[in-house]
Amino acid sequence: MVIPAALVTVLVAVLVRAMLGPPATLAWQLVAWALFAAAVWAARRVPGRPLTALVVAGGIAVTATGLAAPPSTSSDSYRYAWDGRVQAAGISPYDHAPADPALAPLRDAWLFPGGHTRINRPTVHTIYPPVAQVYFLAVHRVSPEGSRHKVLQLGGAVLAVLTLLLLCRFAGARRAAYWAWCPAVPVEAVNNAHVDMLGVLLVVLAFCVVRGRGALLGAAVAAKLLPAVTLPGALSGVLRDGVDVRRVLRIVVPAGLVAGLAYLPYVLASRGSVVGYLFGYVAEEGYETPAARDRYALLKLVLPDAWAPFAAIAALALVVLYVLRHGDERRPWSGALVVTGALFLLFTPGYSWYALLLVALVALDGRWEWLGVAAAGAVAYLAGPATLAYGVAALAAGAGWLARRSSASRKDWERPATVPSSHGADRDHR
Repeated sequence: MVIPAALVTVLVAVLVRAMLGPPATLAWQLVAWALFAAAVWAARRVPGRPLTALVVAGGIAVTATGLAAPPSTSSDSYRYAWDGRVQAAGISPYDHAPADPALAPLRDAWLFPGGHTRINRPTVHTIYPPVAQVYFLAVHRVSPEGSRHKVLQLGGAVLAVLTLLLLCRFAGARRAAYWAWCPAVPVEAVNNAHVDMLGVLLVVLAFCVVRGRGALLGAAVAAKLLPAVTLPGALSGVLRDGVDVRRVLRIVVPAGLVAGLAYLPYVLASRGSVVGYLFGYVAEEGYETPAARDRYALLKLVLPDAWAPFAAIAALALVVLYVLRHGDERRPWSGALVVTGALFLLFTPGYSWYALLLVALVALDGRWEWLGVAAAGAVAYLAGPATLAYGVAALAAGAGWLARRSSASRKDWERPATVPSSHGADRDHR
């Protein structure tokens, strides 16, 4: 236990140094990822109870490093604070952009210092869904005067630790270590306080229960739209023998109702569209014109740029169909991991916080080879084009799949044949 504990301690020190603004942010994060991998590897022989203590205590320490400094690599939390302030004033966050003169009385020297603003895209309406907006308002309500970004960071830390405890209880400490010690958690969930953390907690909770799974996934989608990609996982194997209509209705109907009801108050209170800047964001990020940004990077290695979006959609649809047909109903998080990982590899997003969802699914499922996709997202965000990083991540995921399939086949070959013990054929052999 001494070696993994020492590695986690060094990881904490490296993360604190990274939060305090080093000149080479990517280099420090890569060191943190290397220490994380070494700690997980060293912990593989630590017995159960000591490992649980190490994972929980180390996870809390790693998470807390995100509180060491103001947001270091993202300004999204400033928009969260603004949306909460606007709602507290009785105004729909979907009706005005931050730069709108109608909201000038709400400005202060923190969010609008020296005639400019810390809020990114101040001329467009908010993109965040209603459950996220409720969270922003709640954080604003409990924030003391002058607390600025700290309460949002503390909120992210609480959500991350709750997720850790759920993973320990449901998946076991060995798998929970993939979440507890992952550098993406303190950087993106805590330091940058991304609201993705709220959606991740709801997804993990949904997969830890049976009743209410659809409703929880609907709430996750209404917190951050990305968790919609986990819905096929929740429906794993639903097409194996025809269509299991009852299971489809049990997941899809509550999910749709919860998401729709979450939007309803904002639809009624808003004069404009509650979609906000969503479609503008899709266009800005290059998903409509892939030549403009480094999206579909792996597909563009073998296809013309103009074909890449259609190929990505088609390939993702095939992955979804595979999960719906052949996925394991008893392990829905496994199908969700495959679909989510495939989405990232096909669309190669440039934002590292999206991968929080992937890391949580890895912790549920145990297939650590998918963590390379999360690391590739960090490279893409901090260093620009990450075709090589995503390519290596794709090879790692493929190698892991082949190794696990080969191992399963070998076990089946080596397993002695058995005869059922309770049917006539068995009795005939006695």
